[in-house]
Amino acid sequence: MITNDKAAARIQAKAQRRAIPAGTRADAGARAAALFMGAIPLPPASTVSAYWPLGDEFDSRPLLDALLQSGHKAALPVVVGADQPLIFRQWQPGDDMAVSSFGVSEPREAAGEVRPNVVVAPFLAFNAQGFRLGYGGGYYDRTLRTLRQSVPGLLAVGLGFELQEMATLPHDSNDEPLDWLISEHHVRQFHRN
Repeated sequence: MITNDKAAARIQAKAQRRAIPAGTRADAGARAAALFMGAIPLPPASTVSAYWPLGDEFDSRPLLDALLQSGHKAALPVVVGADQPLIFRQWQPGDDMAVSSFGVSEPREAAGEVRPNVVVAPFLAFNAQGFRLGYGGGYYDRTLRTLRQSVPGLLAVGLGFELQEMATLPHDSNDEPLDWLISEHHVRQFHRN
């Protein structure tokens, strides 16, 4: 059963991510930000949603800074309810943040809702076909499915450590594939049908 396979893969992926050495983590976010800015085709003044890192997640804050310095708008996801897509609110350094029931830092309502051209997603693991393993709530999959129907050219970009790749990763029809993956070492583009 796919649910059990995913649960087992999450346990393995969490252990694998915890074991990533501190030396690998040190400047990984800055290296990935430079790779992202050099590879992802961003029209001027694009709105890009990243995420505020939680625990041992890959640090996306250097990417948020690079986007703003390049004249783009940065946004962060907000959970509005179970089984609902994420919404996105604009973010600037120094903005007042709230902590969600999941422990994630999110912009407050006053920040204003935006629709991103690019969604940068965290993950526990990814595979060579461009599928990501999330935390099990389905938020990013639901959100990407919705945005792909309403935002022409939307790009889904996974951001994480190269060591998070898994040769075998369970996925099903509910899982939305990535268009790109950026790690601290590589850029990969996936071609979807």
